[in-house]
Amino acid sequence: MKILERYFLKETFKHFTLSVIVITFVMMLDRLIDLLNIIIEKQLDVLTIISLFSLSMPFILALSVPIAVLNTSIMTFGRMAVDQELTAIKACGVNIYKVMIYMYIAAFLLAGGMAYFNDFILPETNHTLKNLMLKVTYRKPVNAIKPGIFTTFENISIYANDVIDDELHGIIIYNRESSSFPTTIAAKKGTIKIENNANSVQIDLYDGEMHEKDVQEQNKYQVRYFKHYTLIKNNLGFQIDNSPTNYRGDREMSSTQINELIESNKKNIERLDSEIKPLQDRLNELNSDSSIPDAELKAKKTQNIIKQKNAEKEEIKKTIRIHQVEKYKKYSLAFACFVFFLIGAPIGMMTKTSGIGMAFSVSAAIFLIFYVMIVGGEQLADGGHFSPALTMWLPNIIFLFIGIIVTYTSYKEKSLIDLDKLSNKISKLFSKISG
Repeated sequence: MKILERYFLKETFKHFTLSVIVITFVMMLDRLIDLLNIIIEKQLDVLTIISLFSLSMPFILALSVPIAVLNTSIMTFGRMAVDQELTAIKACGVNIYKVMIYMYIAAFLLAGGMAYFNDFILPETNHTLKNLMLKVTYRKPVNAIKPGIFTTFENISIYANDVIDDELHGIIIYNRESSSFPTTIAAKKGTIKIENNANSVQIDLYDGEMHEKDVQEQNKYQVRYFKHYTLIKNNLGFQIDNSPTNYRGDREMSSTQINELIESNKKNIERLDSEIKPLQDRLNELNSDSSIPDAELKAKKTQNIIKQKNAEKEEIKKTIRIHQVEKYKKYSLAFACFVFFLIGAPIGMMTKTSGIGMAFSVSAAIFLIFYVMIVGGEQLADGGHFSPALTMWLPNIIFLFIGIIVTYTSYKEKSLIDLDKLSNKISKLFSKISG
């Protein structure tokens, strides 16, 4: 039994290593095209190129490892079934699933390892990659501006009709950093360059005008004309030394950080509720007592404030849901490693396919269904239609149930599908159609 267990683990590990390499490479090809465009445009050095590829790898591994587990289990046990190894083992009176117990343990441990990877390592690499990509973007910021599209640098949005060499033409800029009313700048042409070790951006504008609204006296509107105007944005937070920025997106946070943010948002909701209650009482008083001076006008203003605070509360609730989805998705994708092994092993035994192409096709189809369910569930949960925990774990629950069924079917030695017969039937059908 010990020999068989080691043999099963050895064969599985061999196929798993090959699957991870091949699947990761295939998934990396799409990312490679985007990175090549950046490398050519920005003329990056070798160290930066290596960093971009290295930091892009963890996100791909988070997806490729579960697919590799599924592909490995189908390919390994399909090959054993075709070579009659499983038949020989059964003929010796050995229960295949007892021999596989260590493989189930290995799959479970891998799922635990991927949970740690998705929760701690992946957020940090995503955060570092974001900082590096922003630093690369600001290295030659004019390349980041596409004609006819608004591009945002912190609180500054830039639009250009055309980009010729390193010069912008037909420029419109919205600067929102000075007040709640954005300053609008229009210029015939301009240039952009970085300063202060990539931590500042300088925009030189020529032949234009600036439109500003007075914050104190909102009835006043000022227009200024200029031949040359320089706009400088400091403290971008994208230093060349890759020092981390304070802001993190949901995919750049661990579950602990997400929980802290959720608790902070819940306190904000409680604060808004405490602010809304007296306003609602005041609104009821204004609606019921018409003797109050300007009651109707005051009631309308109060109602608008309540609507604004309720809208703010709903936005915070949506943010909470988005972060909850990301937290549960980390563990759902990790646990899929165990679920996919539970499905793949019996499928390989019953389909009896030793071809790498067939194994890749079947595993890709199964994972595609799984991932579509994850993405669909994410949209439903973000919209507040279903619980984030339910939508993220439901694909695993469904596939776990399917895995139990196919495992039981395989244990009872029932045939799921004969791919050779199916292939012959399809070939005959095409022959008849072509003939």
